[in-house]
Amino acid sequence: MPANRAPFRPARRTLLRALGGAAALGGLAGCGVPAAYVQPGDRAADDRSARDRRLVFANWPLYIDTDDRNKSLRPTLDAFEQRTGIDVRYTEEINDNDEFFGKISPSLMNHQETGRDLVVISDWMCARFVRLGWVQEMDRARQPNVAKYLDPLLRSPGFDPGRACTVPWQSGITGIAYNKKRLGREIRQVSELWADDLKGRVTLLSGLDEAFALLMQGDGVDITRWRADDFHRMCDRIEKLVDRHHIRRFTGNDYIKDLAGGDVLACQAYSGDVIQLKTDDPDIEFVVPEEGAELWAESLVIPNLARHKANAERLVDHYYRPEVAAELAAWVNYVCPVPAARDILGSSKDKERAALAEDPLIFPDDGMRGRLVIARDITSKERTEFAKRWNSIVGL
Repeated sequence: MPANRAPFRPARRTLLRALGGAAALGGLAGCGVPAAYVQPGDRAADDRSARDRRLVFANWPLYIDTDDRNKSLRPTLDAFEQRTGIDVRYTEEINDNDEFFGKISPSLMNHQETGRDLVVISDWMCARFVRLGWVQEMDRARQPNVAKYLDPLLRSPGFDPGRACTVPWQSGITGIAYNKKRLGREIRQVSELWADDLKGRVTLLSGLDEAFALLMQGDGVDITRWRADDFHRMCDRIEKLVDRHHIRRFTGNDYIKDLAGGDVLACQAYSGDVIQLKTDDPDIEFVVPEEGAELWAESLVIPNLARHKANAERLVDHYYRPEVAAELAAWVNYVCPVPAARDILGSSKDKERAALAEDPLIFPDDGMRGRLVIARDITSKERTEFAKRWNSIVGL
């Protein structure tokens, strides 16, 4: 394992664990103008950036590069502080999207400061924040690197056209992982998960937002414009597979242990996890099915009333410098949202770092990119109904 590679990280695309969480979101973003909606003119506060050179940045654990000899040092973040003179208070306080939503939503819905200038949340949760008017548009005049280097595949999700309010921190793919040696064959399509030789040896992700897109793609659905009928048809299929005991169970990130231990031969999985699994077992493969796979991101947002907005925008742009993006990609091993970072890594004299530039799970090749799609998110009107259906299948 390369010295700069992180150990297994906690799941960041965490499920809404119960219908109560989904209902809470739905209640806030109901029909028409949401009760908690904040008008554009009420989102900004007096920006103290010029006279108060600092900012508060909230992220997930183990989601930034650290120095191998001193874990309190974060080289890419330290470089920003040294270059700009802006002090960054970095906190690892986000362990679950829904939990974090509950932590800061009272402030946002009551037009109060959150005490944070920049946060990282999954795009399906970003969609809620954007819809509620809880995040501010970023000033691209302060972000020339974002404008120049952001991956075209990630530039315009349906919930935030043009990425006005969100900028990907890291990206990833939800696809299929399997043990090629133990299974004795390749998997190229989602439908191959339902073959008889995999009965009881398959797991799917338990989170609605994590699971639904790939499963619908397996039914030939265009997930950029899927409909309720597509969702329910997919659920009908999964219910039958559960009744036949074909699906072993539904998991969070614990599919890692099942696949590594051999209890499971194939599973729905995240690309970043499989990079690490392959380090210990090269027989484990990750596949973007022929029907396609979901490309997702966890993104940087600036909450309403943030007091250091300009400083936060500069930090976002710092991470879109190709050399900085390369350092971060080498450590976290997710899909890098800055394709230009590939050449930086490829020119490294360190063979292991240079090899990362050729890893399609960090820098997808053209063939893979053609099969990656950002799914239309689940709307507030749909969420309660769909979560109830999905959770009844999963057993939540």
